[in-house]
Amino acid sequence: MNLPHFFEKILNDLYQSVYVSLGGSLEDETLNWAERGMAVASTSIKILILMVIIGFFYWLLVYLLKHGRRPLHLSQRHVWIIRAVLRYMWFVTSLLAVMTQIGTQAETIKATAKAATWAGFYYVMWATSGQMVTKVLRYYELNASIEQLLKNLILVLIIVFALASVLAQFGFDIVSLVAGLGIVGLAVGFAAQSTLANFIAGITILIEQSFQVGDWVRLGEIEGRVVKISLRATQILDRDNIIIIIPNATMSSSEVINLTSKKMIRFDVKARIGLYDDLAYAKEIIIQTLSKDEVILKHPSPMVTVSEVGEYAIYLIVRFWIAPLSVARIPIIKENINERIKKALDKAGFKTPYPHQEILFNRPNQDTQKHLALINQASDKDIKKNDDSTIKVP
Repeated sequence: MNLPHFFEKILNDLYQSVYVSLGGSLEDETLNWAERGMAVASTSIKILILMVIIGFFYWLLVYLLKHGRRPLHLSQRHVWIIRAVLRYMWFVTSLLAVMTQIGTQAETIKATAKAATWAGFYYVMWATSGQMVTKVLRYYELNASIEQLLKNLILVLIIVFALASVLAQFGFDIVSLVAGLGIVGLAVGFAAQSTLANFIAGITILIEQSFQVGDWVRLGEIEGRVVKISLRATQILDRDNIIIIIPNATMSSSEVINLTSKKMIRFDVKARIGLYDDLAYAKEIIIQTLSKDEVILKHPSPMVTVSEVGEYAIYLIVRFWIAPLSVARIPIIKENINERIKKALDKAGFKTPYPHQEILFNRPNQDTQKHLALINQASDKDIKKNDDSTIKVP
């Protein structure tokens, strides 16, 4: 193949393609570039004039909106929505004006106008849905996680319906498209069953609000503060400052204890005193010791009761209430209370009981006492003793 001839053919095809794109026809024996240039220049001038006119009306409407905001009592959000609608209308009108000047078919222009109208309608719906969702959540006192979830779901639905409405204007078969998406969604669902289970469980947790961000929960041996609830997993921060990520399906199917769901929580520690110690006095000392601790609530007041009377000690159980904010420090709080109770009891003269045994003998009778006295007298008179000797007592 002749290489120069090959490149010459490519340049000729490109030359003709540019001419056709400017509105010319290959049926002409000669390409009249001057005529095409005049036609393009004329079309460009018309488009420019239309753009200026449309831009003027857009600027006028924005100017009226800016100066009529206070008389009409429009909020900043309403102004933002109206300006966004005007901007969208300016864009669509400009696009249709350009399409009419470049020789686009009337059916295409009509379909574009309808599609733009539907797209604008869904855009306004999306812009106003956020405020509506916020008002509903405030009314029912739902948390921010549900708000974000609902906004995302509404956004997905609006996008799906908007695409379906726009494509329908250009002759696409929406039923077949939706059926295809359904089959794809079913296949994805089978491939990601665990992910869908966590997603559904996350929605359930957010709606039921069994626990929220900031609550202190206990799940088996795991205990900590909930720092994040996503659609896939829940994050818990334990006392060691370690983040524990638990799938929502596990959180939803397990027994979760919410320690901070109420305004106060009760805990207890144990103490013991001797069997013969003054029980009432010991209780008084323990109550006075707890009353000096700022972490322990005064109402309900602390309480000391006897849990068991053992073989060598009386076991006491000390119950007290604290606020939810102090739950994270409960191990240290218990340790400090045990130390203070021990010091207070020691200061009051109570000795810590320990396991011990007492051996008791029967008291000797009168004859035995006389016998022992004679033995003592014999030892005082230096009675001679040997291995075979015995002591005779009259």
